[in-house]
Amino acid sequence: MDAAAVIGCLRDRSILITGSTGFLGKMLVEKILRVQPDVGKLYLLVRAPDAASAEHRVLTKVVETTLFDVLRTKHGADFNSFIKNKISPLPGDITKETCALRDSMVEQISKEIHVIVSVAATTSFYERYDVALASNTLGVAHVCDLAKKCANLKMLLHVSTAFVAGEQEGLLVEKPFDVGKALKKDYNLDIQSSDDKIEKRKMKKLGLKRARHFGWPNVYSLTKSMGEMLLGTLERDLPVVIVRPSIISSTFQEPMPGWTEGTRTMDMLYVTYNDQKLPCFIGERNVIVDVTLHVMGVFGHSLSQHYNKLKRGYNFLILVAELYAPYAFFKGCFDDTNMRNLWAITSEDQLKDGSTFDCDPACIDWGSYLINTHIPAALTYARNNNWMNKAYRSAQGRRNYKNLYLIIIMYVLLFM
Repeated sequence: MDAAAVIGCLRDRSILITGSTGFLGKMLVEKILRVQPDVGKLYLLVRAPDAASAEHRVLTKVVETTLFDVLRTKHGADFNSFIKNKISPLPGDITKETCALRDSMVEQISKEIHVIVSVAATTSFYERYDVALASNTLGVAHVCDLAKKCANLKMLLHVSTAFVAGEQEGLLVEKPFDVGKALKKDYNLDIQSSDDKIEKRKMKKLGLKRARHFGWPNVYSLTKSMGEMLLGTLERDLPVVIVRPSIISSTFQEPMPGWTEGTRTMDMLYVTYNDQKLPCFIGERNVIVDVTLHVMGVFGHSLSQHYNKLKRGYNFLILVAELYAPYAFFKGCFDDTNMRNLWAITSEDQLKDGSTFDCDPACIDWGSYLINTHIPAALTYARNNNWMNKAYRSAQGRRNYKNLYLIIIMYVLLFM
């Protein structure tokens, strides 16, 4: 099988994509349109009250981004008409039954759709339990129910996460979950019971507590695991494929190197450092730096004035440690046999070319990528969107920076 065969499979196929306004979703949309302009129709299900709002979201959040510059250049004056012919925004909501689509729309697309790609999810580690459950678990069930109505469906592709493995150690083999089975022994996970209590227990602490109780590090990995379990019970004869990516960062080479959106994980660290808004930074302790100390100003205030602020900071530090410690000290090793088998059936020419579907991380010089591609991309995004000044002007933004300092201190204590 070569790239041409894969591209050929997309010709004249209609694809429904959820989560297209998100980072990964819009990259998928761009990739499909770039490698196979003869794709049938891309139905983009977005959260919106009506068709006009859905179209506006797709245009502003997806099509008008710099990610589509290569396509925009390729099609020139015909770009807008090309997009209009290929993309059809659908107002809906995966947290609702039938994804909140009108009956007439369900009837129409059920005759046309060949592939469904389920990308939509909330990825916060400290999300409200009811919100995460509605999107990451029950949303999967609603997409699956919609898939059952599609008579010509060839594949339902569900994007999960590698960290559904929780805090297990050793070799982590890719295998489906047993329904209701928790990662901790002697515990059973009742998904239906979780649904019944969704409106009564709306606390972030509940999500973290429940995740830890059943053996997952946070509400994100717990609810994604539950989503896979539901998919396993509902798929029946559906052609289902589950993809479990680990951490997703900026683009490596295509459609252009270093495309990113938003500041995620440690991006905030070097963005704030670059803008000289960090009072400290991780480094060699013996290095002499050109810094003027302002210690006396700190000690000029009484302890009582700062106690409550410090206490809030301490509590936040403890929360951050709870959320990220499982990843900092992760002892699992992901088995990639399935991915290697996929590479094995790809032609040698495609592996050498690597311009279309190359996805071998071993081919990446990670040090060069981070220094020359990813970090400059994050800094450029922050600068172009005036991200730093907008955030720092707000009270919440200033609190976020104080919290960031605490994160750095925690990092130093753990790893230096």
